[in-house]
Amino acid sequence: MERVNMYALVNGIIYSPESVLKDHAVIIEGQFINAIVPIADLSPAITQIDVQGQHISPGFIDLQLNGCGGVMFNGAESEQTLSTMQAANLKSGTTSFLPTFITDSDQGIKDALLATRHYMQTTSNEVLGLHLEGPYINQEKKGIHPTQWIRPAETEMINLICNNADIVKKITTAPEKMPLKFIKQLSDAGIVVSLGHTNASYQQASLAIAQGASFATHLFNAMSPMTGREPGLVGAVYDHQIYAGIIVDGFHVAYENIRISKRLLGDKLILVTDATAPAGADIEQFDFVGTKVFYKNGKCVGKDGTLGGSAVTMIESIQQCVEQVGIALDEAIRMATTYPAKAIAVEHKLGSIEAGKVANLAIFDQQFNVTATIVNGYHKVTA
Repeated sequence: MERVNMYALVNGIIYSPESVLKDHAVIIEGQFINAIVPIADLSPAITQIDVQGQHISPGFIDLQLNGCGGVMFNGAESEQTLSTMQAANLKSGTTSFLPTFITDSDQGIKDALLATRHYMQTTSNEVLGLHLEGPYINQEKKGIHPTQWIRPAETEMINLICNNADIVKKITTAPEKMPLKFIKQLSDAGIVVSLGHTNASYQQASLAIAQGASFATHLFNAMSPMTGREPGLVGAVYDHQIYAGIIVDGFHVAYENIRISKRLLGDKLILVTDATAPAGADIEQFDFVGTKVFYKNGKCVGKDGTLGGSAVTMIESIQQCVEQVGIALDEAIRMATTYPAKAIAVEHKLGSIEAGKVANLAIFDQQFNVTATIVNGYHKVTA
């Protein structure tokens, strides 16, 4: 990456919080966005980078990323794995993410915590924390999660997770399998409690939400559906208007359901990739906590046909929101930037192009090809 002390991005379409701007420049100084100014007001002394009419977006933020670039975090809990994931992310515009560690042993959780802590101590505004997806989930809705590690929550591990709340940003659990006192404890510690891999009734989900649960993991997938007499978790998400991540890869959720959910949830619907090793890599199979998952024609499935994460990237998710769901580009961008930043309380520094915020940006052309990213003010050409 390259960083000069001060430079300006010019000749681009800028997605600011208030509007889409043309004939403006984004001035970056060091690690931060200095200002957004009309081109006419730009000092000729500032170094300019011409983006040739492309889109200038906040860097994408992925709150659910199991792996990419040919690697998985489960089974390879190391700083090198996170570095490989980050390098792959940049090619598709994702500048910040939550590495996701699915159901595994207590020791596996501890290893994931340690690797994430070490990485976050050496870099900033890339890995934003750890997402523990499990192990306190419902067997009936386990998906690809390994049966042998699904277990009840115990005080010792919940205390450990809460004591590492500076690293654990989010945990996915089934509310019918997690005592409400633990949901409250986790939420009070500042961890986002997300409901998923669950067969919860509407009432069980509502009780968890009352205790601080504020998110739902991969809406529609591995959760109790909304029916005529039982609203289930999907109904609770709609009724209580909590945040929900959604996978837009053409396999996990029908485009019509994404469109309906967008109308109902508005700024609470967030793009996540749930990506695995094939995203940004050329591989045909991979191991997911002891389960062999096959990748073919864009789809990741186990031997029994169970979906095993996705291979979609964030820029592809945005493109499909626009072209298949009918969401305006500026709003699709917010679903990958502003809204996830708010959901995990980092909107004070990330998620929008504003003076004083960290210069994490994505630049992409009219065909949704990411040509450059900027992380902590460092400009990197990716095309």
